[in-house]
Amino acid sequence: MTFTDLLRLGFFGMRTRPLRAVLSALGIAIGIAAVVAVIGIPASSAQSLRDKMSRLGTNLLMAEPGQTFGGQNSFLPDESVPMARRIGPVTGASATGAVSAKVRRSDLVPTSDTLGLSVQAAHPDLLEVLRGKVRLGRFVDTTASKSVVLGSTAASRLGIERLGVQVWIDGQWFTVVGILDPMPLSPEIERSVLVSWETARASFGFDGHPSTVYVRTTDSAVEDVRNVLGASLNPAHVNEVRVSRPSEALEASRIAESSYSSLFLGLGAVALLVGGVGVANTMVISVLERRREIGLRRALGATRRQVRGQFLAESVLLSGLGGLVGVLAGVAVTAGYSVSQKWPAVIPLPALLGGVGAAMLVGMVAGVYPAVRAARLSPTEALA
Repeated sequence: MTFTDLLRLGFFGMRTRPLRAVLSALGIAIGIAAVVAVIGIPASSAQSLRDKMSRLGTNLLMAEPGQTFGGQNSFLPDESVPMARRIGPVTGASATGAVSAKVRRSDLVPTSDTLGLSVQAAHPDLLEVLRGKVRLGRFVDTTASKSVVLGSTAASRLGIERLGVQVWIDGQWFTVVGILDPMPLSPEIERSVLVSWETARASFGFDGHPSTVYVRTTDSAVEDVRNVLGASLNPAHVNEVRVSRPSEALEASRIAESSYSSLFLGLGAVALLVGGVGVANTMVISVLERRREIGLRRALGATRRQVRGQFLAESVLLSGLGGLVGVLAGVAVTAGYSVSQKWPAVIPLPALLGGVGAAMLVGMVAGVYPAVRAARLSPTEALA
């Protein structure tokens, strides 16, 4: 009996009991779909992160004041930004300053309800250094006007989607003249209400000390600039300057997400195991129901090896069909979720090939016992 004959017999066994075959293959399909989706969705997320990193750059450094040896809050000198620009590989520097003020949607909102937002003074070149974009309106300028620019999160929490709306900041009305796009490397800007440096001085008594200095440098000199940035910004108190790299926070979040991916991958493997048990159960029942067929084939000259091959082929084909359906379902889930998150859909080729291969392997293992049991039946016993 040739290999083609085995495949034909396997398909014949599946066609004679289509409903049972579909239900058995469904378990395998669910497991494979879960595995493909769990591999594809993190891969799409990782590609989206890589795209963001290449667009925003990994060469951004952020310096903030730390604490003195006595535990008191330190501060950065007023000249921090010009001093940062003197470093050779630095291509741009700007800063924000924390303003002691509370923003509310109106004067009727309780003072304690600040929605987790802060007021920050900003230089006009801040967006250029951060590679951010204004979604609506414009950014802050150098005038002491009663105008503000909202980060994307701040606009969402305040419920503001258009320009010209006013917000209440420490007893004063300010007009919204700009709303920013999301800025993944600077979430603190997303949660801020930005005013010009001059407005902060005139309206809130801002002392002019920057609370965060942003430095953009060449890619090859990031670590070198990081090592000297503290000494450049505050030479008298180098240990009171904290220097960080915002892109590392995004990379850390990806590592945290990978632990959840491993968990769901394990759940997919469990579903695949359950599907394998279902295939094995189907094949055992099939052997019991087809005893006369087995006896007749043995009486006509079929060997034990041929009978064993017939049922093993049917089990592998059944699981392979479920694996193929599962791969297609996993691809559809990955693509749909990626589109909803505005990610590029990435499905690794090994996941596609491995999904079908794993399903067939499960079918082979699940079909061993039923195939051996069928082969052991003697013609007289089977026809009795």
